[in-house]
Amino acid sequence: MTPTIIVIAIVILLAVFLINVFNRFVKNKNVVKDGWSNIDVALKRRYDLIPNLVETVKGYAKHEKSTLEDVINARNAAMSTPSEDINAKIKAENQLQQTLRSIFALSEAYPDLKANANYLDLQEKLNTIEENLERSRRYYNGTVRENNTYGESFPGVLFAGIFNYQHFDYFEADEASRENVKVDFS
Repeated sequence: MTPTIIVIAIVILLAVFLINVFNRFVKNKNVVKDGWSNIDVALKRRYDLIPNLVETVKGYAKHEKSTLEDVINARNAAMSTPSEDINAKIKAENQLQQTLRSIFALSEAYPDLKANANYLDLQEKLNTIEENLERSRRYYNGTVRENNTYGESFPGVLFAGIFNYQHFDYFEADEASRENVKVDFS
């Protein structure tokens, strides 16, 4: 009778262990998705603000049509990238971030634009959204770190395939978005 009780206890402990591992995979994935949804909300606010910003700049920088078109094209590309494809969305957002930096560089060349109340208001709103995005990205990257660490370390790595572990990429700036924007009106 004692060997039967020992076997039952081992089976119960193993079942509890496996349930705990499975639940941790599910929790980590859901926390990452929650972190991504916070970024997605801020991105939607940014998408809504960009056309207003472009229209304000258009009046001052008529010959900067290509810069403004690049911003709109990058916005449209980022908006059309499915939110579920996190890696593609990150790439599209990095491209949009780079084009937005070029539109702010235009304000340096146009003092009237730099003093325009609408432009200043839009720039302030965009700065607020960018700060929210930064916080959301940090939270998201923290959840990705926790998820990936658990899925790639012991004991998670043993059960990753069985429990459909999903590796997520960090939301990092690409090399192009780290460079300073160069504006030349010569």
